[in-house]
Amino acid sequence: MSDSPTSDALVPVTVLTGFLGAGKTTMLNHILTAQHGRKYAVVVNEYGELGIDNDLVVDTDEEVFEMNNGCICCTVRGDLIRILTSLMKRRGKFDGIIIETTGLADPAPVAQTFFADEDVRSKTRLDAVVTVIDAMNIEQTLKESPEAHQQVAFADVLILNKTDLADEAQLEAVEKTLKSINSIAPVHRTKKGNVKLTDVLDQGGFDLERVLKNMPEFLEHPEHKHEADISSVSLSLKTPLDANKFQLWISALLQEKGADMLRTKGILNFEGQPDRFAFQAVHMMADGDSIGPWKENEPRESRLVFIGRNLNRPQLRRGFESCAIA
Repeated sequence: MSDSPTSDALVPVTVLTGFLGAGKTTMLNHILTAQHGRKYAVVVNEYGELGIDNDLVVDTDEEVFEMNNGCICCTVRGDLIRILTSLMKRRGKFDGIIIETTGLADPAPVAQTFFADEDVRSKTRLDAVVTVIDAMNIEQTLKESPEAHQQVAFADVLILNKTDLADEAQLEAVEKTLKSINSIAPVHRTKKGNVKLTDVLDQGGFDLERVLKNMPEFLEHPEHKHEADISSVSLSLKTPLDANKFQLWISALLQEKGADMLRTKGILNFEGQPDRFAFQAVHMMADGDSIGPWKENEPRESRLVFIGRNLNRPQLRRGFESCAIA
């Protein structure tokens, strides 16, 4: 993978998701009208024949592309690839791409697009999956909807919106629930979608260092009961890894349990390699590349995070440890 383009040369793509009524479009409008000096191409997907109400997306210089022939997560992945490919022919006209998914969408297939298509991968990078949460209704939504669990679990960033409609005790309870599903995504509180741009844009893809900065204790996350069937397991290993052993183990694991593995992310220390290796997977699709040398005073240890269903922590830890050099 040494001939892959540097991340700076790739167009950052932000996937904006969240359940119906959470405030995605309001937040998108805020991002598009904010004074950031950038131009964004916007891909909007709504389920159903009517598509989006165009009046909802404000009149901006950005180009808005609609996909309204179905849910982005199934029949229209091909459409998404075509739109991204078409957009890349006008690369100089925008600084980034924002994809707003339907409130019913599982974000996994959207993320998989950035693994599956070689042309898309060579020109774009998934900067972050941002999930917008309705502070008042999320607890009920999670009880009724598996898709809402998926959206929370998949997030690189969680935006807790409509915080003016809930009191502090309610907000703390909601944050606890969100952390039980996804322990590593930072939670930012907002009102009326008025989010800080630095909280949603330029997140650096899956960036474990950013995760550690936001929540340094996540690697020591204690065992606890989860309110949902989705949980996260974080592992670290000081002994360098054998690259071949890791490849065999992770391939077999994702092949066998991939349906339950929503996101896998890691920064790995391979024996004999001077650079850090960034690894990520969406279900069974995996990708990885070196991301430059270890920083001075940075511990050279491998860190791996799994977010998914029915995770067996002892089994995952044993498997990971078996990849250490003898």
